[in-house]
Amino acid sequence: MPIPALLLLTLAALPLGWSLWSAVQAGLDAAAWAALWRDSQTLRALAMSLWTGLLASALSTAAAAWLLCRSFSPLPGTAVGARLASGLAPLLALPHAALAIALVAWLAPSGWLLRLLSPWATGFGVPPPWPTTQDPWGLGLVLVLVLKETSFLLWAALAQLQRPGVAQALQQQLRLAHTLGYGPASAWWRVAWPQLWPRLLAPLLAVLAYNLTVVDVALVIGPGTPPTLAVLAWQWLQDADPATNAQGAAAAWLLAAALALAAALAWGLTRSPLWRRRWTRGPAAAGSIDRFWSGHRHGERPDAAKPNAPRTPLALLHGIYLAAGLALAVGSISGSWPFPQLLPEAWSWAAWQSVLASSGTLWTTGALALASSLGALLWAVAWLELAPPVWQRRAQALFYLPLALPGVLWVLGLHRLALAWGWDGQAAGLWLAHTLACLPYVLLALQGPYTGFDARLAQLAASLGRSRWVFLWQVKWPLLRAALAASLAVGFAVSVAQYLPTLFVGAGRFNTVTTEAVTLAAGGQRSLTAAYAGLQWLLPVLMFALAAWLGRARRWPQAAPADQPVKCSLP
Repeated sequence: MPIPALLLLTLAALPLGWSLWSAVQAGLDAAAWAALWRDSQTLRALAMSLWTGLLASALSTAAAAWLLCRSFSPLPGTAVGARLASGLAPLLALPHAALAIALVAWLAPSGWLLRLLSPWATGFGVPPPWPTTQDPWGLGLVLVLVLKETSFLLWAALAQLQRPGVAQALQQQLRLAHTLGYGPASAWWRVAWPQLWPRLLAPLLAVLAYNLTVVDVALVIGPGTPPTLAVLAWQWLQDADPATNAQGAAAAWLLAAALALAAALAWGLTRSPLWRRRWTRGPAAAGSIDRFWSGHRHGERPDAAKPNAPRTPLALLHGIYLAAGLALAVGSISGSWPFPQLLPEAWSWAAWQSVLASSGTLWTTGALALASSLGALLWAVAWLELAPPVWQRRAQALFYLPLALPGVLWVLGLHRLALAWGWDGQAAGLWLAHTLACLPYVLLALQGPYTGFDARLAQLAASLGRSRWVFLWQVKWPLLRAALAASLAVGFAVSVAQYLPTLFVGAGRFNTVTTEAVTLAAGGQRSLTAAYAGLQWLLPVLMFALAAWLGRARRWPQAAPADQPVKCSLP
């Protein structure tokens, strides 16, 4: 039995299992369940959670599938796919809460959208009493979730397509479909997508779990009457009354049951004969969708093959994110700004001066994110190197547990773990909570490139008498430095975005830019809220930029002329 792999498994499984068992114990109070069902808010909040979560999950999955179709035609792994991969970094860097704050700045009754149209088109001289944010239908929450989860699903799909076996098999099958006269889009929907989406079941479950149980985004832009059940559970968990606190734990488990039921229904639907017949035949079963996506019938030249076609969908997504960044940038330096003026009457740096005055928040955020992402990366690399493949396959469900559990339920278990270990309100407990949150994302980002590494290079190094450590240090890790740096950046972004663990496990003693931004979003300090939300985006962007610089291709020196001797040295 490999002792190092067993030690690594214990290091991850012990806190994960302990947290899960603590959450189970918290949900065994029968009186809390009875109080939960008697509460008049429960059913309405549950219905709102199901409506927003299921709608956002369906729309984000459809959007990701369509973007992949447009971007990976005719073949995955081409320059178009590489362009899509490079364009995802700024989308992944923006936290959910920051995007929600930016969209509030656009969609609010006094926001930019109505300012652009007022008074010349709308006739409004004052903001109208419209529920464009915190709307009772949860459409603002759905919009934020779709914009963010689409980029996450694209990233997860690209991680799968980086596996050599998957990409090579799809390329061969798509070539065969093209020889039969199918265009790029039609071949994608008929051949590639039915094989790709089963590999995305774990990311799809994570998306569904997040959309059903998100708290910070719902606090910023979600409905308030009634709120989602996750927000209601979070409010109850923060109550000092033990009975109310237990009711919050029961609400968290009710969310988990709703998530399990929704996942089971979705799984049953995808296994049904109707679904299989639909997707194995492709969207062309009725003919109209295929003509819309691929612009051709069988045997005709498709419009999707034009060089500029794949750029349009991702450019639209980038445009939305740039508009969000513009709203945060202008809002952070705005002074007096009466409606319906498009720009502020005065500009002020007071918000950024206040941010700099509380520099401890910035240092806490950066140090915590760097420490937790680095810890998750070191564990992931050691696990992928030392654990047998069969261990890696069987332990995946455990490692991805933080993605599949409702956030309020997961943080409840973490809080009880911190109390049991004496780490409540301590930096060590907060680091552990953030590291466990980063771990599945780092492992998901690194597993594809790492397991797809050419094993023949290790055999070649061994035949030259080089030890395994020398091979790792001089060959494997340098070749994988782009994937390692990208995984570190992903973990950094995940840590920066953590809201519930920071408040609950940190016991309110540690302020980060995320906790400050979400707290300020409930008040009227527009410029200060925008400044902290902008920092939420800026910190991960800087880390992704650093990762891109570290992972750039190595430039070899030019070969020496034939008449000059070549100097070389052996390592």
